[in-house]
Amino acid sequence: MSVAEVLNLAEDDRSLAKMQVVDLLEAIPRIGPVRAQAIMDELEIASSRRLRGLGERQRRGLVEMFEGM
Repeated sequence: MSVAEVLNLAEDDRSLAKMQVVDLLEAIPRIGPVRAQAIMDELEIASSRRLRGLGERQRRGLVEMFEGM
């Protein structure tokens, strides 16, 4: 499942919407805590942010970053 698909599902799925962004990133192969935090810093996403709380720019940044994975 792609990051874009997860973000789209989070719009309607309450349990997925409550997932923290860092947990989504760390679930991606080859992304650990340090790289996940670097990605969040680059996209200006707070470490406590949940999927539902992402802004449009942040969502687009995540999708663009992981396109083709």
